[in-house]
Amino acid sequence: MGKAKKIFSQKEKRMSRKIVSTKKAPEAIGPYSQAIIANGMVFTSGQIPIVPSSGKIEATDISGQTKQVMENLGEVLKSAGTDFSKVIKTTIFLVDLSHFGTVNEIYGKFFTKDPPARSTVQVAKLPKDSLIEIEMTALV
Repeated sequence: MGKAKKIFSQKEKRMSRKIVSTKKAPEAIGPYSQAIIANGMVFTSGQIPIVPSSGKIEATDISGQTKQVMENLGEVLKSAGTDFSKVIKTTIFLVDLSHFGTVNEIYGKFFTKDPPARSTVQVAKLPKDSLIEIEMTALV
């Protein structure tokens, strides 16, 4: 009987999910969470370059926007109990693929060893006319 209870508890733990929220990253601008922890992984929502203290996009160029997005994601990961070294997959959304080289240069500074798998796609438009949005999946 005790063994069955232990197995149930492990199964229940695998199926649980936890909402991740931090004031050090922009609040969700819709009906979604900053991130969800489930099954030992954290799944972030896409982050755009909103400065948390002002609630606005302050950078107008791709360099500044990319840096802000990565800082926002770093705070979400930290709140989830993980960091960039445990990221396993990212997806980058750009409104202009000609920014790919600049984004790569800045993004690469956050993944100096064993970078995660990644997809990069061009999209027609992003929320608040952002130039970039990035989402991540990481181990916790």
